Amino acid sequence: MTAMNDNAVPKGQNRGWRRLRNALSYSRLGLLAAYRHEEAFRMEFWLAVCMAVLALLLPVSRLEKLLMVASLLVVLIVELLNSAIEAVVDRISTAQHELAGRAKDMGSAAVLLSLLLCVMVWSAILVHRWFY
Repeated sequence: MTAMNDNAVPKGQNRGWRRLRNALSYSRLGLLAAYRHEEAFRMEFWLAVCMAVLALLLPVSRLEKLLMVASLLVVLIVELLNSAIEAVVDRISTAQHELAGRAKDMGSAAVLLSLLLCVMVWSAILVHRWFY
């Protein structure tokens, strides 16, 4: 029996560029699945696209544009995580269960908080820009 060295790759495990390519492919599939199956994600996606264009056109600093677009991305990220939680919970069982409901409610609350963060960032920048 030979000892496995630190550089050995277990059978079936990818490393380097192949791993990166696979990860990007899985991410693309995840985005497509969310877009196809989650109405909330589609709505937030198109709203984010429109608002990102608006942010880039507004007469604000580059940093403010970055913060505005980043806050939109946070909403999409949290929506993806919420959708993943819902999919896993529904995969386990569609029956009503306190813990399943709690997990879904917490995911929904996370989306709400991300939306509030987005509104706060945009409001702070726009109020500061136009009233100060």
